[in-house]
Amino acid sequence: MTQSITVASGKGGVGKTSLSINLALAMCQLGSRVCLLDTDFGLANAHILLGMDPRETIQDVISGGQKLSDIRQTGPLGLQFIAGGSGLNELLNLDDKTRFQIIRSTESLADDTDILIVDAPAGAADSSLAFVAAADKPVVVLVGEPTSFMDAYALIKAAHLEAGVETVSIIVNMANSEQEARTHFDKFQAIAARFLDVKLYFAGYLPYSQNIRNSIVQRKPIMAQKSDSREAVAFQRIAANLIKTPANTVRGIGFLGHVPKSEAS
Repeated sequence: MTQSITVASGKGGVGKTSLSINLALAMCQLGSRVCLLDTDFGLANAHILLGMDPRETIQDVISGGQKLSDIRQTGPLGLQFIAGGSGLNELLNLDDKTRFQIIRSTESLADDTDILIVDAPAGAADSSLAFVAAADKPVVVLVGEPTSFMDAYALIKAAHLEAGVETVSIIVNMANSEQEARTHFDKFQAIAARFLDVKLYFAGYLPYSQNIRNSIVQRKPIMAQKSDSREAVAFQRIAANLIKTPANTVRGIGFLGHVPKSEAS
């Protein structure tokens, strides 16, 4: 059964794109057929971190009539990758129709994709909310800072109130230990539970790591390297946890051809 995961964040600078890439590669290692879709159009740089030079981007789907399945490129570990169009003005302010077109276009990936991972724009803009709401499993990345908590809360609140999102997985990045990460999660969950009827799940954490920083500079994701490092183990645990995490009820048109039950019946 196919499933979609949108990786989002309340603010930039929390490691969302690097996490999306390495999470996708970790799921490849688990034997899944994985496709990574970069929709962070303002800063679409997943291809840079993957060390790839895309010939075509999602702009070719929006304006050129191509299918997403036509513009995929194969990356490390067999990962299928679809590049965003960084810096293109027409992609920075997508209207509802275009966002809907992008979501519907992922249907062409369904037959040979087990897991679709979507790297969403940071923040709570309409595009971010649309891609979060269209996923079976929304994921929010945060770090242990008050501004990250505040922005992550704003994103989840908007997704809940505007799109009916009720289940969100949380990944804590740049933590010194699992205990510290769980403490951050517990504090964030307590804040959210006071005001929102949303179920939050702790999907795991990533350590503050010079190795990850080096891998970004080298344009070689840490999960593409043969490694039993603590970083690799952390990504593997997050991947396994997310596969088991309960899915959100997608209320509108979703990724990979999902339609609401009322429309499917």
